[in-house]
Amino acid sequence: MNRPLKRGFFVTATGTDIGKTYVGAGLLRHWRQAGKRIAALKPVLSGFDRGQAATSDAGELLQAMGLPVDDAHLDRLAPWRFAAPLSPDMAALREGKTIDPEAVTAFCRRELENDLDYMLVEGVGGVMVPLSEKATVLDWMAGLKLPAILVAGSYLGTISHTLTALAVLKTRQIPVVTVVLNESPVSPVPLDETAAVLKQHWDGIDVVCLNRPAGPDDFAGLAGRLERTA
Repeated sequence: MNRPLKRGFFVTATGTDIGKTYVGAGLLRHWRQAGKRIAALKPVLSGFDRGQAATSDAGELLQAMGLPVDDAHLDRLAPWRFAAPLSPDMAALREGKTIDPEAVTAFCRRELENDLDYMLVEGVGGVMVPLSEKATVLDWMAGLKLPAILVAGSYLGTISHTLTALAVLKTRQIPVVTVVLNESPVSPVPLDETAAVLKQHWDGIDVVCLNRPAGPDDFAGLAGRLERTA
């Protein structure tokens, strides 16, 4: 029987293109260089172009783990891949398919049984992105019961979006171990000011500011905070 996973995290975000993969890949590179046994899953992926697989979310995660971006590894990491850059339910319908959320959850649970130190499960889009007619990413997260890393931007409006995501996650008793403020291309105020306001409105929340481009020391610091929650 495999030794239980030491620590797993679900990487989610306040919306699309906020930086889940950027944060996840940075953590994976750090843990890999530290000699940890790691793995990542991006089970559901829309907007996938096989000709550009290396620059896809799945491709970036595989490269961060030192793995080739080939069909076998893509199938292992991201089995539900769709071409249309839409919400997963819509992208699947474009191909005459549907997504079974229970199958996605079961797939993740099997992988979480492997002999690893750290596993990242990356969601798709934001917390409430639809997977099917009835289920959202939030339902998937609740089914896995993993602590969440919530990635947020630093654009105008991010405070409301982040507090809304935290409130929704709380309704399903999903613990958020940290909020990562991933610097947006346009940031109206310094990251630390946004972090301070978030802390004022959400007691006890841990906020990490990630300036772009982030370096190895930044991800080492983030990893250290996550490791202390184990």
